[in-house]
This record gives sequence, C-alpha cells and structure tokens, in this order.
Amino acid sequence: MILAIIIGIITGFFSGFLGVGGGTILVPILLFLGFSLKEAIGISVTQMMMSSIYGSFLNYKKGLLKIKNGLSLALGGALGASLSGFIVKHTSKEILGAIFLSLVLIAIIRFFITVKEPATEPPIDNKKLFFIGIFVGAIAISVGVGGAVLITPILVGFLKYKLKTTVSLSLFFVVFSSIAGFISQSLAGHINYIEGFTIGLGSLIGTHFGVKLYHKIDTKIHKKILLAWYILIFFAMIYKLYF
Repeated sequence: MILAIIIGIITGFFSGFLGVGGGTILVPILLFLGFSLKEAIGISVTQMMMSSIYGSFLNYKKGLLKIKNGLSLALGGALGASLSGFIVKHTSKEILGAIFLSLVLIAIIRFFITVKEPATEPPIDNKKLFFIGIFVGAIAISVGVGGAVLITPILVGFLKYKLKTTVSLSLFFVVFSSIAGFISQSLAGHINYIEGFTIGLGSLIGTHFGVKLYHKIDTKIHKKILLAWYILIFFAMIYKLYF
C-alpha cells in the first residue's frame, strides 16, 4: 500500500511537471516492478480516470473547458474505449507494446515539427470530433495512455484548432474515455482495484507539486527534459518488452 502511494506520487509529480499523461510514466514503472503489461494497463486506466476528472474540474473552474464543444469528442472516446477490454483480452502483449512504443515515438517526433498557431480558429466540427474520439479512444485506452499524444497533432495539425482549445478538449476526452475504459477492462477482469485507486490518489498529490515546479522552470529547459524523458521511456520499454 505504501509503495503504491509512492508510485502514485511519483507518477503524478512527473505527469504534472512534464505535462504528459500518467500512462507514459506509470506503465513503464509498473513493468519494471514486475507487473504484466495487461495488469499495468488496467492500473494506468484507473489512475488516468481519477486524474482526468480532477484536472477537468480545475479547468472548468478556470473557464478553460467548454463542455458543449468537448462533448462529441468525449462521447466518441467513450465509445472507442468501451472496446478496450475486448482489445486487451484478445491482443498479445507484443502487439500492445508495439502500439505503446508507436505513441511514444509520435510524441518524440512532435518535438521536431513546428505547427504555426492559427490566427483564427475554424468552427467546432462535432461529427469529425466524434469519429476522431472513437479512433483515439480504442487505441490509446487499450495501451493505458490518455490519448492526448494523438489528439493534439490531429486537432492542431489537421483541423487547425488552437493549442489552448486542444488541451482542454483532450483532457475532457480522457475523462469519458478512461471511465469507459475502466468499465470495459473491469468487465474483462484486468483491473487491480486496490493498487489502481491507491496509485490514483497518490498521483493527485504528486500532480499538485509537479505543476508548481513546471511554472518555475524555463520553457526551453523543460522542453529538453521532456524530450529526454520520452527517449528514455522509448528505449526502456523496448528493453523490457523484447529482451
């Protein structure tokens, strides 16, 4: 129990400091502690559900979240994530690991692609957002990550939304997709409830201090640390999954 709280605090701290979903931090940590990949994914989805609800609540209080705009993306994510229990149950750990590594690689590549912030933002296209949500929810939740790593390049790069709009939409998406993923994976028997909720509570504490440190550090230094983190995770996961 104490170890689970410590893991949660560490996960939350780095998630808040680096501004990334807890899954890219938590899944590798759990694997190196001896959990199977499918157990790690279930615990990660539980933690993700708790932290995304808390984060969206804070965004809503600050006026950064427009629920009406995010609802179609979120409902699509919930529908896609509801398939995650089936996907995890019938997919080998090698394929799940390859999908996880692909998402981390996408995150690394994004550091070297500069997308110009649009001067004007197109109107919200709810149909497109709904189908994007289904696609991202099915893939991301099945490997224990939130989906922002896919949603951000799609909404910013292809739909030309502003980054601030995208961040609030993606976090709200994670609320719905992680709850649906939690239910789906619970029914499939992949959730370790005690460790999942304990780590989730610890992550809320860690996130508070991680965000505080994030606001104190220089942006350029922060970007270099984040890139180094993703590269470390990428190679550590390759070693753990395939060697």
